[in-house]
Amino acid sequence: MTGSEADTLALLRQILPPVHLVLGVLLSAWTLLFLFRIVLTWYPQVDLTQGLWRVVAIPTEPLLAFTRRLIAPIGGVDVTPVIWLGLISLVRELLVGQQGLITQVMIRASVLPA
Repeated sequence: MTGSEADTLALLRQILPPVHLVLGVLLSAWTLLFLFRIVLTWYPQVDLTQGLWRVVAIPTEPLLAFTRRLIAPIGGVDVTPVIWLGLISLVRELLVGQQGLITQVMIRASVLPA
């Protein structure tokens, strides 16, 4: 292994674990927020601009507003939170899941000799 490859490997070993952790936590938090939005669709009287509901609405509403312009409610039910929950879960699994890309690169980098 050349010096350049060893430096790259050392950099990967140093950078990937915190990136993996932060990305996993952020995607999990976003998943949880969209789960809350799905439950809140059952309670249309809840005002998302008041109190703690803003914590749920602020990070999710821009994506939902955009998606609502593309996908109309089905039978009067807003399905956009379900769509985003599925997409975010897919991205989380592809990147930081057990077989995710970042996870696999971390495993391979830890197995290779320094």
